[in-house]
Amino acid sequence: MSDVEAAGLHELADLIFAVGRQLRPPTDPSFEPCTPIEISVMRYIHHHPGTSARAAAEAALLPSSNFSRVLRGLEKRGLVDRVVDSSNARGVCLYPTEKAHQNLQYLRDNWARTLRGIVDDPATIETVNATLRRIEHELIARRRGADPRDSRAG
Repeated sequence: MSDVEAAGLHELADLIFAVGRQLRPPTDPSFEPCTPIEISVMRYIHHHPGTSARAAAEAALLPSSNFSRVLRGLEKRGLVDRVVDSSNARGVCLYPTEKAHQNLQYLRDNWARTLRGIVDDPATIETVNATLRRIEHELIARRRGADPRDSRAG
């Protein structure tokens, strides 16, 4: 890899990090604030309702002991329901609660207001979103040791 390519990739990662830091939580008093780790867990549970605790912990890059603590906090605040897995009585399935869905709506509305007017072209927004989805997918596949080119459909 050339120095120019490495510098470009560094800038991409740096900008992703910087933009993420600029996205502030909603100020609505009904919004249940979450830490970045809790947001990561909730994001996975929203995208994969009924997921196992193990899958959610792996997706959030948390050891099971840390994940259990985060999950208990989310449950206590009414954001996650733990349901016994009907196919494995020792397992649980995780679901976002109605409060979690409302929280997500506050977040969507807030971030839409925050970003509105910065990039107005829907095609540009979709291109950026598709690129970021691909980056996320490939980073996950690399972390798991898989060749991301084997599963492009996801």
